[in-house]
Amino acid sequence: MEKPALGIALKLGATLAFSLMYVAIRLAGAVPVGEAVFFRAFFALVPLFVLSVFTVGPAAVVRTQRPFLHLVRSAAGVTSMFLNFAALKLLPLAELTGFSFVAPIFAVVLAALVLREHVGPYRGAAVVIGFAGVLFMLEPHGGVGAIAGAGLSAGSALALLGALLSSFVVIFIRQMSTTERSEAIVFYFMTFTAIAGALTMIWWHVPLTPKMTLWLVLCGLLGGIGQICMTFSYRYAEPSLLAPFDYVAMVWAMLLGFLFFSEVPERLVLVGAAIVVASGLYIAWRERQLHRVRGVPIAT
Repeated sequence: MEKPALGIALKLGATLAFSLMYVAIRLAGAVPVGEAVFFRAFFALVPLFVLSVFTVGPAAVVRTQRPFLHLVRSAAGVTSMFLNFAALKLLPLAELTGFSFVAPIFAVVLAALVLREHVGPYRGAAVVIGFAGVLFMLEPHGGVGAIAGAGLSAGSALALLGALLSSFVVIFIRQMSTTERSEAIVFYFMTFTAIAGALTMIWWHVPLTPKMTLWLVLCGLLGGIGQICMTFSYRYAEPSLLAPFDYVAMVWAMLLGFLFFSEVPERLVLVGAAIVVASGLYIAWRERQLHRVRGVPIAT
């Protein structure tokens, strides 16, 4: 059932929940990345199963026809999460969010290489312009020349690698969506991620105070709520309609970063992020036009 306003509201809720999740991780203090990943994934399962009781039922959440593809998708996703959480310790919230916007641009390139999707000259130009925006974002973190000389800041390198792996996740989900429910994709990803985080805690963990535990549990609950909002948003509105609202995350990140941590992002990072956002918006618009011309339904 098409309900665009509800879809947009859910998408905005998802961006806010994920931004608050990053704030909760920061407020938890000096917690190893793997420990934070475990809490993020394990407690995200709580809202998923609570919701399933009122919708598809818990049994449908674990039902799958393609377990191996879940494993591959989860491996890419959990690596991306580790990289993003590590980058969060090194970058202001708004800058980390800006680097995450590169993922849709990477996804266009990967769709052409892996799925053999046709990328015309207009989308190709948008990708090139988007990468120019990335170069602006990199300038305060060592500049373009630092890439070859291994002088790029660790935070920006981790964030870019995380965005690249996130784009692989998009490709895997495209392949899985024909047979797998969204709830099952989320369940297996969160389960795999919780196990990976728990394994790292054998070697790297810190004793948690009640306050740290509270923030980490809240991180997981917010992540689960964000995942649910994002999943359901695509049930009520077309992906190409919702795509521009991903970039509202930058507004949340700037506001929350300033309110909680007194962070002000570098000017060049904001300029680069604006270029990347413009490229992403054009790619989303172009996708919508192509689907209309071909007569392909966009809704999932």
